[in-house]
Amino acid sequence: MPLKIDISHRTVIFIATFILGIWVTYLILDLLLIIFVGIILMSALTPLINFFVRLKIPKVLSIILTYIIIILMVAGVLISILPPLIEQTNRLSQALPRLITSIFDSPFIDKNVFQSEVTALSRNIFSLTLAAFHNFLTIVFLLVLTFYLLLDRERLEVKTAALFGNHEGRIKRLIVEIEDKLGAWFRGQLLLSVIIGVLAYIGLIILNIPFALPLAILAGFLEVVPIIGPIISSLPGILLALTTSPVLALAVATMFFVIQQAESHIIVPQVMKRAVGLNPLVVILAIAVGSRLLGIVGALLAVPIAVVAQIIVTEVIERRKI
Repeated sequence: MPLKIDISHRTVIFIATFILGIWVTYLILDLLLIIFVGIILMSALTPLINFFVRLKIPKVLSIILTYIIIILMVAGVLISILPPLIEQTNRLSQALPRLITSIFDSPFIDKNVFQSEVTALSRNIFSLTLAAFHNFLTIVFLLVLTFYLLLDRERLEVKTAALFGNHEGRIKRLIVEIEDKLGAWFRGQLLLSVIIGVLAYIGLIILNIPFALPLAILAGFLEVVPIIGPIISSLPGILLALTTSPVLALAVATMFFVIQQAESHIIVPQVMKRAVGLNPLVVILAIAVGSRLLGIVGALLAVPIAVVAQIIVTEVIERRKI
């Protein structure tokens, strides 16, 4: 007798809804990632805003004051490093034609490859400009989104927790814990950028590479871009050293390689362990999986996503033990 399988209408509706949900998530994945970054920024800025609120400053003014403080801090850093940065950057721009000529005439550089890359870059200049403008708009949208997330944070927490009915108190506690960890991750990422920038500057000074300050700032800035960031930040220093000698270029490449290896296997795991409590092995695996699934963005957001997953899984396991 043939086996008869009955599938209820409820099962069909559930499967169709599930597939539709996956499809919609895929379509708006970039928007979801931006929202997640906004939540991270909100979590990182909340302690400072709460400090101002405790001083009886209205919340809107506290948020605006926090934005102003961040702008002033960035401006202060720029002002402190601006004179040597401008001086070294001017020297770099004046020496750039000679450096390009030296690199182009080097026997270690394939001229045909160099010319083809320059040609490809010139052809794509319009698309690069559009991409830069799109990224600028994304940053503006992110700042506005973060502002409103900060403004309505408590109300959003209450409404999200209320969706879980009898578990409202537990979900509220989970949300607060997740926000604390995400904020700690962001502050840890800033610390990593400073560490990498300082290490690069010390190494470049020891090797007597010109324009060490702007190159170190570039290394610290690109620290936030996993995998490809350290590679990109090392290229200008290697090319500058190549105009002097291949041996010096090899030394610079080795220096950046050592920093990158120390960053990947020692600095990042240890800083993130102290910031968010993740095991160093989990940090390394999370970055590897994130980069495989979503590229650079996945690698950058792998640790905060792993933090959220760890908190939720731990809560589920502890709940089952009760």
